[in-house]
Amino acid sequence: MSDNKPALPDRLASDSRSKFFVKECFEHEIGIRLNGKERNNVEEYCISEGWVKVPSPKALDRRGQPLLIKLKGEVEAFYK
Repeated sequence: MSDNKPALPDRLASDSRSKFFVKECFEHEIGIRLNGKERNNVEEYCISEGWVKVPSPKALDRRGQPLLIKLKGEVEAFYK
């Protein structure tokens, strides 16, 4: 199974305006586990610092984007 997928970085963001956005990683489906539970709404993660950011269900920032809520715990990133 050598798909030549790039290694997932320690920190990755799905927002293309972020300096932590890596286009090559998003050519494949990425899964994120927080404390052993798979999450499908993660916008950004950092494995070494142990957090993920998920969009708020209602609150928006001044640009109309959902506010991100930081959840802490054991983070694991993988390709599906």
